[in-house]
Amino acid sequence: MTNCDFLVIGGGIIGISIARELKKRHPDCKIILLEKEKQCGLHASGRNSGVLHAGFYYSSDSLKARFTRQGNKQLNEYCQSKNLKINKCGKLVVAQNEAELDNLEELFRRGKQNGVSLNKVSEAEAQDIEPRVKTYGQALFSPTTATVDPVEVLSSLHKDIQSDGIEVKTGEKYIGRNNNVVQTQTMSYSAGYIINSAGLYADVIGKDFGFSQKYSILPFKGLYLYSDEPPGTLKTNIYPVPNLRNPFLGTHFTVTVDGKSKIGPTAIPAFWREHYDGLNGFKLEEFVDIFLRQASLFTFSQFDFKQLAWEEIQKYYRPRLVNLASNLLKGVQSKNYKYWGKTGIRAQLLNVQEKKLEMDFVLEGDSKSFHVLNAVSPGFTCAFPFAEYICDEITRLTQ
Repeated sequence: MTNCDFLVIGGGIIGISIARELKKRHPDCKIILLEKEKQCGLHASGRNSGVLHAGFYYSSDSLKARFTRQGNKQLNEYCQSKNLKINKCGKLVVAQNEAELDNLEELFRRGKQNGVSLNKVSEAEAQDIEPRVKTYGQALFSPTTATVDPVEVLSSLHKDIQSDGIEVKTGEKYIGRNNNVVQTQTMSYSAGYIINSAGLYADVIGKDFGFSQKYSILPFKGLYLYSDEPPGTLKTNIYPVPNLRNPFLGTHFTVTVDGKSKIGPTAIPAFWREHYDGLNGFKLEEFVDIFLRQASLFTFSQFDFKQLAWEEIQKYYRPRLVNLASNLLKGVQSKNYKYWGKTGIRAQLLNVQEKKLEMDFVLEGDSKSFHVLNAVSPGFTCAFPFAEYICDEITRLTQ
C-alpha cells in the first residue's frame, strides 16, 4: 500500500491544477495524482477547442463568471512565461436578426458586471476587424479572447508538477474505495484527503463516496470541421448569439493557435461516456443507463432535449454544418471544409431530479473527500483560479 497526504483522481487540467495548487500550499506534503490512461489529458482537456474565454457569457452570481476573467489572465501569463504558443485573436459575437439583439445586449450587460473588457461595435466596425463577417446592425468584440494549444499547455503543466515533487501515476484506473483507501487495478493508496476530478467518471466516483446523489453525467460528442484555407485567412473567432437557456454556444468559427480556422462544435448526444469513434470504449451498462436517461428526456426536460438532439444530429452532415456557419461569414464554401478534427466528449452534468443541464460548476465534499462534478467549458480557461477556490474549500472543510 502507498500512503500520501493528498490523492487527486484525474489527470486533466483541473486535476493537475489542483495538485499544483496543493503543493504550493503544502510543500512538505506527499501528493499523488492518478490518471487511468497512459498519459494525462487524453480526454476533454486535450481535445477541447483551445479557446481562452473572456467571461461574458455567465451570470454574475456564477462560479464561471467568478473565475473566467482571472483564469484567462493567469493562463495568458503562464503561456508567456513558458514560451508556449498563444494567438490573441479576440472574438466577435454577431447577431443574425433583430430578435437576437436583446440577448446580445444581455451578453454586454453580463460582461460589464463580470469586469470583462467588451466592446459594442457597429456592422462597419465589425467588418474592419474581419472583412467577411456578417452581423445585423451591431456586434460585440472581446479583445481578451485567445487560443492556445491545449496539449502543449497540459504537457508543460505535467512537467511542472513532476518537477515540484508530485507523483503522477498513469495507467492507474480507479476501481473502488474502502474508507480512505483507494483501489486501482494494480495498487492501493491510503490518503489523508481525496480529490475526485475524474471528468466523465466524476459522478460515478462521487457516488462511491456518498455524493452526486441527484446528478449523472450526460455525455455530448463534440466535432470540429477544419478549413483547408491558409493560416490567417480568418482574423478572429466568430460566434453567434447563443441560446442562454443551455450551456452550448452554437456553431461558430474558431481560429486555432496556428491561425487555421474550424467550425463547430457539435453537441451530439453520445451513447456511452467515451463514445469517440465506432464502438471503441463501448460499455453495455453505460449504454443502457444513458440510453434510458435520454429516452426519459425526450418525454420531458427543462432544456428541450428532443429539439437539441435533432438539431445536433443533423450537424453530422457536413454541408449542414457548413451552411449554419455561413450565416456568420461571407464566402464560406463547403469545398474548403473537408476533414473532421479529433472527437471530444463534453462531460455535461445532468440534474436527474429536475431534468435540467447544470449551467455552472458543481462541487461537493466533506472533511475526507472533495468532488468536482461539473467542470465543463470554460473549465480549461478557469483552471488556475478554480483550483485555488477548490483548495480554499478543502481547507474550510478540514478545519
